[in-house]
Order: sequence, then C-alpha cells, then structure tokens
Amino acid sequence: MPKVTYELPDGTVHDVDVPCGQSVMDGSVRNNLPGIVAECGGSCSCATCHVFLEAGESFFDEPTDEERELLEFAEGVRPNSRLSCQLIISDGCAAVRVTVPGTNG
Repeated sequence: MPKVTYELPDGTVHDVDVPCGQSVMDGSVRNNLPGIVAECGGSCSCATCHVFLEAGESFFDEPTDEERELLEFAEGVRPNSRLSCQLIISDGCAAVRVTVPGTNG
C-alpha cells in the first residue's frame, strides 16, 4: 500500500498507508492528523486542505484551473502548494511527502 509522509505544523512526522483511489487529504482526515481541516470534504471548494508537496510530484496530475484559483486565496502559497484533496493516490505512487502549513502558512 502506498505510504504518505505528513510533516505537521508542530514538526512531527507521520507515515500513513493510504489506499489507492483515496486522496492525501483522506489519509490525513481518516487518521485524525491535525492541520488539514478539509471543510468541504474533498470537493475542491475551500482550500482548507492546502499542503506543500515535497516529494511525489510526478505521481499526480497538474493542478486544474479550479485548484489554482482556490490556492490564490490560501495563506503562504508556494510554487509547490497543492490542495491535498486533489492528490489522488495511484498504484505507481511511492515516496509521497507533504508538509502541512501552520495557521500562518
């Protein structure tokens, strides 16, 4: 099963097995990790699941226009910012690492 590494705002690191077909957001929410709020439940409409994609970029599709527009309103956006609800784990995923920004981005 693919593993996602989450670096949380408090500096702790958690490795989570995330089944194929689920999102990076799902892996965080289902394991009660703090930081990814996911207010919209993964429908790409709130940007409360903003993360920095540190490793694994090649496993995911490019951001959609909708995702890019939502990221414009997120705090602390960087070139590697993504919405974790849009990062769907697939068979080929390996070494996916995300950093969850703190409340100040």
